[in-house]
Amino acid sequence: MAAASNVPGAQTPSMHSDRRVTFSLKAPDATSLQVAGGDGLGMGPFPMTKGTDGTWTVTTPPGVPGFHYYWFVLNGVEVNDPASETYFGYGKETSGIEVPETGADFYAIQNVPHGEVRAKWYLSKTTGEWRRALVYTPPGYDDHSTTRYPVLILQHGSGENETGWTRQGRAQFILDNLIAAGKARPMIVAMDRGYAQPAGTRAPLPGPSGWLQNHTSFEDVVVHDLIPMIDASYRTIPDREHRAMAGLSMGGMQTLFITLEHLDLFAYIGSFSGSIIPNIRTANGTPQLFDPKTAYGGAFSDPARFNKRVKLLWLGVGTAEEDDFRAQISGTVETLRKAGVRLEYFESSGTAHEWQTWRRGLNDFAPRLFR
Repeated sequence: MAAASNVPGAQTPSMHSDRRVTFSLKAPDATSLQVAGGDGLGMGPFPMTKGTDGTWTVTTPPGVPGFHYYWFVLNGVEVNDPASETYFGYGKETSGIEVPETGADFYAIQNVPHGEVRAKWYLSKTTGEWRRALVYTPPGYDDHSTTRYPVLILQHGSGENETGWTRQGRAQFILDNLIAAGKARPMIVAMDRGYAQPAGTRAPLPGPSGWLQNHTSFEDVVVHDLIPMIDASYRTIPDREHRAMAGLSMGGMQTLFITLEHLDLFAYIGSFSGSIIPNIRTANGTPQLFDPKTAYGGAFSDPARFNKRVKLLWLGVGTAEEDDFRAQISGTVETLRKAGVRLEYFESSGTAHEWQTWRRGLNDFAPRLFR
């Protein structure tokens, strides 16, 4: 069966009933060809075999259900598959494949009322450049002209951009299905590009200093540009009790950094596989000990006050993510709970640092918002 992520008419990549995947590419002049991919495909690279007509093929072991990036390595050069749709990942357009999960329809397009994903361009005072946010408006938004809605700012991971949550993550269908089932409150979701640099400055340099510059600049974009633009352009409920922020991986790290230093703006916080960096302003690449009294500017130093102000703190991770990374997040959860901080912890069974982890996370997170 052709993969759902193929371009129209392409027969490969093809899916087998046991989730093995067959890849092929006609390259008669190639001397070597491999296929490699993200966590859920086993990374590879898997050597391909050349047929008499110049078509190379390989069938990989069963993949983990969900979306995965992949690419060919042709004579040592990474190239995309012309038979596949491409998605922005690894800092470039990259081939992708959807491995079906039996019985999982929470992210499938269904016969329910659908919201819309709109492209909103705005001029950033922080960067001096035009930026594009993708904005999900819930079903009925245009029909109910007096209804106002809460807002979720939802961020992508490193190497991805503002298209990730709707193309790879299918966030719009997850929300459509939850809202139709009465499990989630109708909400506006804003998804912006998680990179920024101040107007008139050079691009951030590699290393901790450049990393901090980007995150601090993106903080300014969210606080001074994005939130005011969304509130001015859409029918929002413009207060902290109706504003949430969440993100995956880098976006989760950014979410914790931004929200915990701006609790005057956010009452709901979610980090999907986000690194825990207690003091991002002094991070230098070495591990930091998590102390709830000092972490994130002292946001947790008074647990009773934090619990009263923050309606939801949600942390999630996949059970197949790297041991040290998973231990960092679960250890932070344990430390915060011992300190008296109220939070929700979610584990996605059998998935690693990949989109199925974050789809499942959103499906658990969104129903908890604005209740």
